[in-house]
Amino acid sequence: MKRLTALFLSLMFVFSLAACGNTQGDSNQKTGSTVESTKSKSSAQTDPTMEPESLEKKTEGNPEGAEGKTLVVYFSMPETTEPDNMTQEEDNSVVVIDGEVLGNTQYVAYVIRENTGADIFRIEPVTPYPTDHDTLVDLAAQEQDDNARPAIKDSIENMEQYDTIFVGYPNWWGDMPMILYSFFDEYDFSGKTIIPFNTHGGSGFSNTISTIAELEPDANVNQDGFTVSRNNVQDAEPDIIAWLNNL
Repeated sequence: MKRLTALFLSLMFVFSLAACGNTQGDSNQKTGSTVESTKSKSSAQTDPTMEPESLEKKTEGNPEGAEGKTLVVYFSMPETTEPDNMTQEEDNSVVVIDGEVLGNTQYVAYVIRENTGADIFRIEPVTPYPTDHDTLVDLAAQEQDDNARPAIKDSIENMEQYDTIFVGYPNWWGDMPMILYSFFDEYDFSGKTIIPFNTHGGSGFSNTISTIAELEPDANVNQDGFTVSRNNVQDAEPDIIAWLNNL
């Protein structure tokens, strides 16, 4: 808890200086960071819908030994920003630290950023997704059926400066959310290293790493990404750090 609190405080310090689940067929495993079993959590950072520009765009740094800059990109869909009186579905989609709410994938992204010194960017749609669970689940399925490409609200400045890009997402209906397809369509990843990470409700990555490799044939897609169940996100920090150290 002390380490997680330190993480929260360090992120808030960055804010002040600088003024970016898994949907499956089962009714209890639909949106990886959304529909998941009830869990007790005491870890998180800031209201994900009010994320300051400093974290979205710039936190200069590189992992040790990296030649170019590193970026953490993530999409996360918490179903609430209120830490109290959550429904089961809302609790399944978030991590709570010191009363502040983060989406599951958002939390993993922040731990990666904190331990690599990377820049960070949050993928957000131009048209916000609904937070109502059933509505979100249905929309995610419809987007897959339509092979949709939801528009992304912001863009990454100077993408060419990044050699290594961590890409995080929940597993929705056994795939990446369709807005991740929009992301991969938008940028040129030739010669870059892509390192996936995700949160899920039982399906892990499914085939999403292979999908990324197909979408970005000129990139080096790391096959040893980090994946964590929605039930274990709150305790995942040591595992995330160990994974980073092994990359």
